[in-house]
Amino acid sequence: MIDLLIFHINIIVAIYAFTKNWQKGSTKDGVMAILLIGLIFTIGWALTASFAYAIWPKKWNTLYFTHDTLSLVLLFIPEIFFFYHFFFNDKSKNSPNPDNNL
Repeated sequence: MIDLLIFHINIIVAIYAFTKNWQKGSTKDGVMAILLIGLIFTIGWALTASFAYAIWPKKWNTLYFTHDTLSLVLLFIPEIFFFYHFFFNDKSKNSPNPDNNL
């Protein structure tokens, strides 16, 4: 259940990133945002899965929390900061804001 929730949050963020980059740039920018999210998710899950299997004993697995759930939770924590910094935060020097005319 927690796995599914994390997958759905990643899908919603990917749709948001595609739409935002598509509207501000082009379709190519939106596709690049989706590919970046997919790359971060795939590599991050592979790295945190090996860590989760190393620290989580097999006898602690339950129906709702397994090795994969732990690895996705461990991945989701840095993903939140990544998503905020690259997709949700609009305060960059290149943004068309009249306050940035320094």
